[in-house]
Amino acid sequence: MAEKDWENRVAYLGPEGTFTHLATKRLFKEDWQIPMKTIPECIEAVSEGQVDFAIVPIENALEGIVPLTIDYLYHEANLFIAAEIAIPIAQHLMVHPDHAAHWETIDHIYSHSHALAQCHKYLYYRLRSVPQDPKTSTAAAAKYVSEHPEERIAAIANEAAAEQYGLTIVERNIHDFHFNHTRFFVLSKSNIRLERLQQSEQMKTTLMVKLPNDNPGALHQLLSVFAWRKLNLSKIESRPLKTKLGDYFFIVDILADEREPMMTGAMEELRALGCSVKSLGSYHMFDAQ
Repeated sequence: MAEKDWENRVAYLGPEGTFTHLATKRLFKEDWQIPMKTIPECIEAVSEGQVDFAIVPIENALEGIVPLTIDYLYHEANLFIAAEIAIPIAQHLMVHPDHAAHWETIDHIYSHSHALAQCHKYLYYRLRSVPQDPKTSTAAAAKYVSEHPEERIAAIANEAAAEQYGLTIVERNIHDFHFNHTRFFVLSKSNIRLERLQQSEQMKTTLMVKLPNDNPGALHQLLSVFAWRKLNLSKIESRPLKTKLGDYFFIVDILADEREPMMTGAMEELRALGCSVKSLGSYHMFDAQ
């Protein structure tokens, strides 16, 4: 099918077989899916108009937020969140079929740094002596293993990556905790709201807030702005501003639509208090079980 026949161009953290790719296929099954090597490349692609949307990981249930995504959205890009999707994460140990019979003799393990961290207990107690090296994604690790059959190496990735690159899964579900999910943002240059079947009725808004300098009680004031309006915060987290020690901005997720009068009033009050407020928009949430 020619490029002009696709409705949307969608960048995702590739290559094929990453968890980001799985999330992309859930929301954009009929669209042109374009793999990128890094999260910044995904964000730049939509910022520069090369694609209509970009899907990037934002938070894992075990490892927390993805700092690179948050920092790039704050410092480098002026984008909006069109949707959020959460998918279950299952990590498997896989090798080239030539080494499946004697996989316990592997001498190197590759994966994304977050995946390695999610499997810390397994790696510590089962394969403690085997060196680990990060790759740009779990699928990139699987692809590397498939391309080097002469090496006794393994990858940690998902089942789709094993199928994509012809690897054999030798140990399944090696992540430390059963409930392992990752949230992904669908980013757009325009402040739009992606609508699909089975979307949540509850809207969420994400703000990035910088407090006024040297103002005692500023964080308490920020929280009070939402508290007295009975606006429910689902998340608040700080990130360094990269200026000096002690300077931070806050990522705030509110379970409300920014068009609601209470939300409009909250943002006006934050600015009146001297806060710098950057809204990433309001969006639906999707849960792909």
